[in-house]
Amino acid sequence: MANTLLTPSIISKDSLTILANNLVMAGRVNRQFEDQLGAKIGTQLTVRKPNKFLVSEGAGLSVQDVTEPSTSITVTNQSHVDFQFGTSALTLVIEEFRERYLKSAMEKLANRIDRGVLANIPSIYNEVGSPGVTPNAFSYVANVAQRLDEEAAPQNERTLVLNPKAYWGICVGISTVYVQSVAEPGFKGFIPNIANFEIYLDQNVPTQQTGNYAGNPTVTGSGQTGSTLVTGGWTGNLATLLNVGDVFTIAAVNAVNPESLSSTGSLRNFVVTATASSGAGGASTISIYPAITTSGPYQTTDSSPIAGAAITVISGASGSNLTKNIGFTRDCFGLVSVPLVMPEGVDFKAQEVYKGISLRVIRAYDINNDVMPTRLDVLWGTATFYNELGCRLTN
Repeated sequence: MANTLLTPSIISKDSLTILANNLVMAGRVNRQFEDQLGAKIGTQLTVRKPNKFLVSEGAGLSVQDVTEPSTSITVTNQSHVDFQFGTSALTLVIEEFRERYLKSAMEKLANRIDRGVLANIPSIYNEVGSPGVTPNAFSYVANVAQRLDEEAAPQNERTLVLNPKAYWGICVGISTVYVQSVAEPGFKGFIPNIANFEIYLDQNVPTQQTGNYAGNPTVTGSGQTGSTLVTGGWTGNLATLLNVGDVFTIAAVNAVNPESLSSTGSLRNFVVTATASSGAGGASTISIYPAITTSGPYQTTDSSPIAGAAITVISGASGSNLTKNIGFTRDCFGLVSVPLVMPEGVDFKAQEVYKGISLRVIRAYDINNDVMPTRLDVLWGTATFYNELGCRLTN
């Protein structure tokens, strides 16, 4: 068979295949909006969320206001790998070029995008697990699944991404399960699909640095609603009382099922959305998500907190640094990759799209040094689309 010689199209297509095959987290999220953005940094896409309504009874008309909830994703990242080679390398066939240049370059680029998508995890408010304890049984997976079920998350396209410690802990845990079809893969070193999750190992799973909180925090005043919470009882004068991504619960404030609006019996988790500090008297106003909403189609809790209700931080001990694995459905996070401008006056250029990822390759000639500078670029952005469709698993 004749050798396949290097062309820009071959390089870009082969690079995309390597890149896509190395994506873990980024390969499991929503990537359907690429064709709705132009090729420039800073382009923003608004993603509409479903409207929610209440059911009325009887013959009388009960008109409801229509709210258009939305989130946005901005293309802000132009990630690239750059290298050069001598003109003698032009004699290479694609198989040699892949091993010498493309493979390592694309692995680095895939790693960067993967870390970018995982950086959305601090926006997720649902969290289970025992801080500092390695997940080592099916029950940990079941707890993630239960929380997603309570949020009415779809049963299909569920993914659980674990760091090596959690992955192998659960692998060993399920290897003792009596059912052979489930237990056998654990002995072989991989986890089968369980609890509707496809399970992946990802070394990029981030850690969460908790704030330096201390004291006996409580809610200040009753009947509070909205996206801020006035609290007291903290140790005073702490600049980083709570960090973005810290999660806490409020005594007797339960989550509700988003469809039936009935209490799930589980305490509602709230995630901190801006660094919180405490004053001299231990008071702190905390920015939270979801907003405390006790009625209407967008209800999030079965009640508002009472004055003096105890606050419990569940993300980990004060000042701890713990891994936040993530279970989610496809639409929890979004990744957008769009084509870049193709410049003139270069040796060759090509741009291809594969599995929702657009990659550009450009090669020029440096006459002074007889080398061929080459760059491989991806223009991309990522965001959390539906916070309720994810759940963190701490270890």
